[in-house]
Amino acid sequence: MNTLGWQWKSFAELSGAEVYSMLALRASIFVVEQACPYPDADGLDFDARHLFVHTPDEKLCAYLRLLTPGVRFATPSIGRVVVSPEYRGTGLGRRLMQAGMQECRRLWPATGMSVGAQAHLEPFYQSLGFRTLGAPYDEDGIPHIDMCCAA
Repeated sequence: MNTLGWQWKSFAELSGAEVYSMLALRASIFVVEQACPYPDADGLDFDARHLFVHTPDEKLCAYLRLLTPGVRFATPSIGRVVVSPEYRGTGLGRRLMQAGMQECRRLWPATGMSVGAQAHLEPFYQSLGFRTLGAPYDEDGIPHIDMCCAA
């Protein structure tokens, strides 16, 4: 896994192929695998920072987006966190989140961060320092929980 390429980009910096791979990976997991028809293209990608993790042959294997404060939560937020099935269980999801948290702290050092997590992943996010805010809620048929992490 040391040969994976990690790259942050704004939406304006993305090629058509990168947008396609991003949307294809997200749809394959969030829509198809989780059997949850919902509009993934929510208009928030334009102002987000996007973290792409590629294999040496340029296959997208993990991704997340970082939203600026005030877009989804009062604090910056990490979302659309996804790891392709063949890379699950390797620690890539933790490394992906740590990279997102590091970028968030670099851009907004005095601000905490938030996630709207799928409820079954609450222990994972807690292990990264997030704490639960409020009760679970339904988002597109999947239980979610809002969580935050201090600056």
